[in-house]
Amino acid sequence: MKLDPALNQAPPHPKSVYLMGIGGVAMGALAGGLAAQGLEVRGSDRPLYPPMSTFLAQRGIPVASGYDPANLDPVPEVVIVGNVIRADNPEVERLAALGLPYLSLPQALAQWFIRDRLSLVAAGTHGKTTTTALLASALLRAGLDPGFMVGGLMNEGGQNFRDGAGPHFAVEGDEYDTAFFDKRPKFVHYRPKVAILSSLEFDHGDIYADLDAVRAAFDLLVERIPAEGTLVAWGESGDVMARAARAACRVQTYGVGPGWDWSLLGTEPAPGGGAALRLKGPNGWELNFTSPLAGEHNALNVAAAVAALSAGGLEPAVAAGLMAGFGGVQRRQQVRGAADGVVVVDDFAHHPTAVRETTKAVARFGLPGWTPGQGRLVAVFEPRTNTSKTSRFQADYAQAFDAADLVLLREPPGVEDLPPEQRFSSARLADELAARGVTARAYADSDALLAALVEALVPGDLCLVMSNGGFDNLHQRLLTALEGREQA
Repeated sequence: MKLDPALNQAPPHPKSVYLMGIGGVAMGALAGGLAAQGLEVRGSDRPLYPPMSTFLAQRGIPVASGYDPANLDPVPEVVIVGNVIRADNPEVERLAALGLPYLSLPQALAQWFIRDRLSLVAAGTHGKTTTTALLASALLRAGLDPGFMVGGLMNEGGQNFRDGAGPHFAVEGDEYDTAFFDKRPKFVHYRPKVAILSSLEFDHGDIYADLDAVRAAFDLLVERIPAEGTLVAWGESGDVMARAARAACRVQTYGVGPGWDWSLLGTEPAPGGGAALRLKGPNGWELNFTSPLAGEHNALNVAAAVAALSAGGLEPAVAAGLMAGFGGVQRRQQVRGAADGVVVVDDFAHHPTAVRETTKAVARFGLPGWTPGQGRLVAVFEPRTNTSKTSRFQADYAQAFDAADLVLLREPPGVEDLPPEQRFSSARLADELAARGVTARAYADSDALLAALVEALVPGDLCLVMSNGGFDNLHQRLLTALEGREQA
């Protein structure tokens, strides 16, 4: 039995809601927000572990372990179906048989939290989590009581979701598909009044067949911005500007150098860390301010955030001044600790462009506890996404590590279902990097890589660990091993 499309809507004023796949970071945050609004909330997922198990338990939200049709008893008034749920899930079959109203996470977010507020949507292949967090943090510290949904935990308050009572809602415009019953990107539901399009490249090969499919997805975002809205577009990308050309709303461009509505005229390492920025706005005035974030790519994220906040009603000078207080996002250039003179950093970078820009940024700007020239930059990379595990970006990664002094690579995990000729090869990448003059080595698993790191790292080094997954807790295991080495 299939779900009835006519039931894909929220009932008026429901009192009870059930979330399938409640343990995801976004779904758990949504569950907490709905409970705070006074709804009776419960859900199901595979066995959960901290932090989400703790997060839900602290809020008194019951979670059934595993998916079972009986979990829907007592019958809720509406069901929210998470992105991880497939059509053959036994709870979906029961949902269809009961004929209950149902929503996706993006639909629920729009229905109960975005509502008619001024929605600021940060979208693009790169930078959307950091940019959304910049928007949310600035609005929060401006005293505007915003709502927000960020794709990572902000260091300010350790939160990624907030309802708020203010007029703004900042949300990460994820291009991943909405649900098994709605294959459009999530951002089509977010009612953008101000949208940022920061970049456009091929990614998510499990969802998009080719670059044209990615372009078509972002066209859907631009189409949804009303005529009275604003699109903040990265002017240096031909694909971004091709989307912007179709906009019915005002378009404001940003980029490095003169000629853009928001021109980034200077990005230099700041004495206390981060970057000193010089940004020229549409009216010709110049803003000089600082950001705690390293790298030109992050300077562009900051410029986009200032432009979007200005379109959302803040004075440009106020928006720029708020950038200095940004607390950052976990897993984005996050210093996890230091031991035996080695600084260990965790970063979410996984696309070749993100790996290249992150490595360049750390090499030039440094990070808290490490100054460029103090020691080597040792880059560690795990190809883990559905796209990076394939050979699609094999050649691109060879140009992503030029700023590193030493590169250690793990072979991609979970490629058994891929034909050998379609698998990414870290050993091949190590050879390609060596041909470019970059010392690189590849290892079969994280245990072998960890042993090599402990042997190779020396005091003064910065170890930049990049993966979109947990990397078998490599960061903490490395710090523990370095502490043991230091004590010995």
